[in-house]
Amino acid sequence: MSTGRTRALRLTRWGGPPILTEAARPVPTGEEVLIRVEAAGLCRSDLHVIDAREDDLPYRLPFTLGHEVAGRVLERGPTAAGPPVGERVVVYGPWGCGSCANCAAGAENYCDRRALLDAGLAGTGAGLGRDGGMADLMLVPSGRLLVPVNGLAAVQAAPLSDAGLTAYHAVATVRPALRDEASASVVVLGVGGLGHLAVQVLRATTSAQVLAVDVREEALALAAECGAHFTTLLHPGTAAALRKRTGGSGAAAVLDFVGDPSSLGLAVDVLRAGGELAVVGSGDGELTVRKPGALPPGTRISLPFWGTLPELEAVVGLALQGSLRVRVEQFALSDAARAITRLRSGEVRGRAVLVPD
Repeated sequence: MSTGRTRALRLTRWGGPPILTEAARPVPTGEEVLIRVEAAGLCRSDLHVIDAREDDLPYRLPFTLGHEVAGRVLERGPTAAGPPVGERVVVYGPWGCGSCANCAAGAENYCDRRALLDAGLAGTGAGLGRDGGMADLMLVPSGRLLVPVNGLAAVQAAPLSDAGLTAYHAVATVRPALRDEASASVVVLGVGGLGHLAVQVLRATTSAQVLAVDVREEALALAAECGAHFTTLLHPGTAAALRKRTGGSGAAAVLDFVGDPSSLGLAVDVLRAGGELAVVGSGDGELTVRKPGALPPGTRISLPFWGTLPELEAVVGLALQGSLRVRVEQFALSDAARAITRLRSGEVRGRAVLVPD
């Protein structure tokens, strides 16, 4: 076992910026697994963490950022299970207690003891209160959190653990509304890092008509590349245009990857009676739930968070068979500050990925 130090992009004060610094080389004990990082995704959730004020989040500083991670198993603790040394893997990011009913079913994203973990400042998972993968090396609590990726490129594999998984989970949430009708329509609001993958998941796993909305022409071009049947900019006539595409009845499901007041307002306007609304984005929008009210009768609302371990395995499977491809903009780990700046300004098309250099 080697010793020494390694580089890591660490959040040392609330409001940032994160600092690329040297850190002690992690040593796996018990069931822990040490990963040599090959790629780590960067997303707006990281910006929310960086920009948070003290007491906004139940995390203790400092910690290494990075919750979308792919790499190779380097070392294993004496009781570690799962993939062997040398196996290429993607890390399942939400870390729960590992023993409650949801965790036992692979749904650590919905850990029954999450409130207790947060109260103890244990963090939500990789890069979210606990050391993540924007580093040369990453210590993972257990081999149960690793999914083999075989020959999938690391820059493709890393974003699957959040962008791909969250999109897949959101689609799975609304799939009952799409299962019975080949003519059913689903609206995807926001075609960024998650939305462009949701379009591909919908095309690969449903027969629904996929209608995509964004405020950027380049995002609509990406939606079309990913298989959307119809794309439109957000403007005063968008709701009418979408309803026309659905034959006037409205969409069977809406996936909102923005979650701001304008996107939620559009979702309500285009959803049909008995439809499914999944709010994935955290754009500070609000819905008023009142009966009777603006929401169509029979509306079902969900707030998907990340996804389950079996779903991550399914996402990797889709990528390996060529049905899911992440649009990536690649940066060196040492160039993380520029990547963060481009993400803030909305210049990243698809997903930003950091690669150790």
